[in-house]
Amino acid sequence: MRLLFLGDIMGRTGRTAVAEQLPGLRKAWQVDFVIANAENAAGGFGVTGAIAHSLFEAGVDCITTGNHAFDQKDDISFFDDEPRMLRPANFPRSNPGRGAGLYFTKDDRRVLVIQLHGQRFMNPMDDMIPALEREMSGMSLGHEADAIVVDVHAEATSEKYVIGHYMDGRVSLVCGSHTHVPTADVQVLPGGTAFQADAGMCGDYDSVIGMEKHAPIENMVSKIKSGRMVPASGEATICGIVVDTDDRTGLSTGAWAVRVGGRLAAAAPPAKG
Repeated sequence: MRLLFLGDIMGRTGRTAVAEQLPGLRKAWQVDFVIANAENAAGGFGVTGAIAHSLFEAGVDCITTGNHAFDQKDDISFFDDEPRMLRPANFPRSNPGRGAGLYFTKDDRRVLVIQLHGQRFMNPMDDMIPALEREMSGMSLGHEADAIVVDVHAEATSEKYVIGHYMDGRVSLVCGSHTHVPTADVQVLPGGTAFQADAGMCGDYDSVIGMEKHAPIENMVSKIKSGRMVPASGEATICGIVVDTDDRTGLSTGAWAVRVGGRLAAAAPPAKG
């Protein structure tokens, strides 16, 4: 199976790039299942039901989120109504929605997606490990699920590596999101789990992590907030990771960073073997 995980979709430019290019990329790369983090898709803060459905129409199979999941407070009921929408599993259980979902490809292979929220340098949340084990209960790779993907939405690289090594051999992919900068550490861990500390973002990189650059520069120089942060509107780079899995075990047989368009150097997976 070939999986595609897209980093944080940032504002209009990011979601437009994904909507326009994903159908062609999915066909060209022969992708079987697409996960996208869309917690910044609505003006940089949260995601709406309308945006989510436009991404589903473009070919996204599951949307993950993170600390901005519920920023669009007037439009969060769809987290309960739409099973393809996830919020972190270690959010309070009273929150809308779910932290994991089991989905099916067009040929009925099963993909379990689990979303986690980091603890260091972020709003306090429950421990990731118990939440992860709860969502993994009764689910094993190569048996109840043909592929398992964990999105670790976290600030600290160390937390992402801990989850990667902790889950090595038990899941197909552990990929970080949140920092909007693609890391150069795409690898397959010793036990067969693909890993990247951060997939980056789908957004304009002539920016400060996706935001128009002048306001954050002025804020840092003057220490006075000079304006509202708004997403940069230049050409987006679509960033993410492609993973191939073994049909028998569900473990990764290869992993590649992907970067399409915009300012960053292009990268694409090889033809599907």
